[in-house]
Order: sequence, then structure tokens, then C-alpha cells
Amino acid sequence: MRRRITLPLLTTGVVGAALAVAAPAQAHGYVSSPPSRQALCAQHTVPDCGQIQYEPQSVEGPKGLRSCHAGLAQFAVLSDESRSWPATSVGTSATFTWVNTARHATANWEYWIGSTRVAVFDGGGRQPDATVSHTVNLSGFSGRQKLLAIWNIADTANAFYSCVDLQIGSGGPAPSPTPSPTAPSPSPTVSPTSPAPTGTWTAGKAYQVGDVATYNGLTYRCRQAHTALPGWEPPNVPALWERI
Repeated sequence: MRRRITLPLLTTGVVGAALAVAAPAQAHGYVSSPPSRQALCAQHTVPDCGQIQYEPQSVEGPKGLRSCHAGLAQFAVLSDESRSWPATSVGTSATFTWVNTARHATANWEYWIGSTRVAVFDGGGRQPDATVSHTVNLSGFSGRQKLLAIWNIADTANAFYSCVDLQIGSGGPAPSPTPSPTAPSPSPTVSPTSPAPTGTWTAGKAYQVGDVATYNGLTYRCRQAHTALPGWEPPNVPALWERI
């Protein structure tokens, strides 16, 4: 009798462990607009970024850090100031949009320039939407600035970090965040050798790895299985979709 009871329990445990191993790693969140450094890497606007280009949402570290890469060696490129990070021109305020590929309960969002916290937004311990936008007053700053955006999670000791390079107000033109005009432009149509699209991207539809969908005339391949939500359109979430 004991053997009949013990064996199913062990079998259940093994199956559970196998499922846990097979489950895909959770994604999290990053600033997509104005494009953060990891967004620029994911878009290949800045080349040779290493691992961060595939997982811009994963810059997670202990709360209270002031670094672009959250102390993670594999993402150290984000704190490399010798890189030609494009700066987005803004006025005396700017609206920052987070793409949340895992919607963690939120303590707050903070925005820092140097040692000054220029804004904080309360999350109330609630689960945020798939995208969250904050308008930040930048009137105390001008010229080129590096802004650090922080998403503090409510029920863990961790936070997510995104650095955004800005050209605030007057102070000369900022480098363009778009690729060089001499770079070849991707074709707006699917080439004959491209996989046939499975249809137009649709919110609420479940996508599997390798699925191909079109959005605004462009074609994308799914990188990670998920159910599409409003705000997760393919151009907004390079962690989930790869343009082909």
C-alpha cells in the first residue's frame, strides 16, 4: 500500500519539476518612449549591444541603485558613456512610456537626473496596465541630460531600470535616434522568401514562438509565446516580436 501511494507522489513531483523547467522566463518592463538605451539596442539603432538587445525588459536589480545596468555584468554596455547614445529632443516636459511585459504590483515609479529626483508617481501596490505613461516636468534642466527611470516593485526588494538620453530645450541639435539615412531601408513588403504571415496582429490573440503577423504593413515574427494585449503592438515590444 505504501508503494502505491509513494510512487504517484514522486511522479507528480517529477512532472511538476519538469513543467517548472520548461516554463519560459518571465519578462518585465522598460521605457520604450522616448527610447531608453535598451530600447535603442533592441531596435538595433545602436549596434553591438550584446545580450540586452534580446531582453530589454530584464534590467532588474535591488532597489536604490543609480546605474543604467542595475549592476548586471551582462548589461554593462548600458552604462558605457563612450557609446554614441542618441538623445531625444524634448521641451520643458516629456512623457515617458513603460512597456510592462510582466505586470508586477507597483510601489512607485521614480525619475532621476543626476542626484535630483525630478518626479515620483505612486503605484498604490496595484498591478499596472500593459503600458504606463508619466509626464515629467524637466524645466529645471537644459541641454543634454541622462535621465534614469526606475520602476519599484511592491512585493519584492527589486526594481527595473531604464536610462533615457535627452536634449532638453535649447542647447543645440541632438543626435538623431533614427538610423543613418545612408543605411538601407527595410522593405515595407514581405519578400518572396519570407514566411507567409498568419494574419494581422490582433489584441487578445494567443501567439506562439515563430508565428508571423503583420502590423501597419510590416511583418514580425513572435519571439516569446504570449497573449497580445493593447499596447503590446509589435513595434512597441521588441522582446516579444522581431521585425522580418
